[in-house]
Amino acid sequence: MVADYTSRIAQVAKSLAKTQSEAIFITPGADLRYLTGYDALPLERLTCLAIRSDGRSWMIVPTLEKPSAVAHGVPELGIELLDWQETQNAYKILLGEVGKPKNPLVNNLMWVEKAFGIRNELGVEVSLAGKLLSDIREIKSPQEVAHLHEAGRAIDEVHSNMGLWLRPGRTEREVGRDIAEAILASGHVKVDFVIVASGPNGASPHHELSDRVIEAGEPVVVDIGGTMPSGYCSDCTRMYVCGEPPVEYLAHYEVLLAAQEAARRHAKPGVSCESVDSAAREVLVAGGLGEAFIHRTGHGIGMETHEEPYIVAGNSSLLELGHAFSIEPGFYFEGQYGARIEDIVTCTTNGILSANNTSRDLVIL
Repeated sequence: MVADYTSRIAQVAKSLAKTQSEAIFITPGADLRYLTGYDALPLERLTCLAIRSDGRSWMIVPTLEKPSAVAHGVPELGIELLDWQETQNAYKILLGEVGKPKNPLVNNLMWVEKAFGIRNELGVEVSLAGKLLSDIREIKSPQEVAHLHEAGRAIDEVHSNMGLWLRPGRTEREVGRDIAEAILASGHVKVDFVIVASGPNGASPHHELSDRVIEAGEPVVVDIGGTMPSGYCSDCTRMYVCGEPPVEYLAHYEVLLAAQEAARRHAKPGVSCESVDSAAREVLVAGGLGEAFIHRTGHGIGMETHEEPYIVAGNSSLLELGHAFSIEPGFYFEGQYGARIEDIVTCTTNGILSANNTSRDLVIL
């Protein structure tokens, strides 16, 4: 992996050289882990990677975190490792090495206090990196694609066992607790989210677990995901019902299945992200569910559950080999029910390959 990380850092430097910015600063999170393999703790103490457009790089860490940075191989990547103690000014130490680059950038999810610390020490404004990092991260290598499919198989295992936990008389929270345990048992190292949205709660796409008791005959949205040891994420939504659902719901669900399948057939390298959204949306509109589809058709996925590319109207970017994203149309009727079918897919030369392969039909338990 050393070669992968050094190549990624070199890509960042090369991208910087094409701009008016001479350096970028990156604090703990998915960007830092992607570039270095170091999953540093996001603390009040400054940990920050700096990359200049000429390829030089530095990382400053608190002295107490230095053994962890060394154990993760940061110095082996050609990064000059700096450390600082409690009474020292970490920004002064870092920028004393980096210098005063023109038009400095910070990664988009840097804490404001860290961005202000860099700005104040430099005496110039900093700007967001914008797509500079995401343009690199969104095209997955074959190894990254393999990691995402491994994550897909693990979350599929959890969905395959839903009948063990989901039944009338139990609360969403009770079912969610069992699902969370199963996500870890499947090989994930972290549970990122568990949505169990029964009956009218299904009309809220990001419903949080509640003490509502699941009743017979009502649809249940189960949207779950976690992070694997590789750092790559899973995310899959399937629909369940204990007993017989309302007749009109079955009709709506057939339209939703057709919409998801239309988007899956359309998605391939060379088509625009917004056209994949349109492929699903047009089917829902024709089936009378257009106004009930209240979100985009998908999002990119990798070391974060949501990242570029976004499958949404207005995004004319073209899909490329190595793109990974969700296809997840849905419908939501407030006070009644909702539904969503979500698969993670990766772009191949022939179209897409799905990381999720459990049945997309409404599962009757």
